[in-house]
Amino acid sequence: MKFRSDLSDGNDLIMATVKNEDLNDVYKSIAEQIGFENTIVIYNMFRGTQVSFPNRMFSIDYIYKSIIEEYDGTNISQLAKKYNYTERTVRRIIKQNNEK
Repeated sequence: MKFRSDLSDGNDLIMATVKNEDLNDVYKSIAEQIGFENTIVIYNMFRGTQVSFPNRMFSIDYIYKSIIEEYDGTNISQLAKKYNYTERTVRRIIKQNNEK
């Protein structure tokens, strides 16, 4: 698959026709998943920066709020599985909310 795109990197670098196999391994993997144009956006945002992604995508506030809203008195095990927390943690979240 061939792509043609401008890569504005401060030096107005313009890439000619590029194939996925022409990309560095990490960018190749990203391009295969989200497309070349989106890969360019990520490249321009983060190039030269070491990026690490947390295991949890959502904020603690969001998770706590969701657990409290979804808790029905009997579903601690299901909430723990859904949000990838231990049952003990879910109980603690609910207890802390009840103490407020």
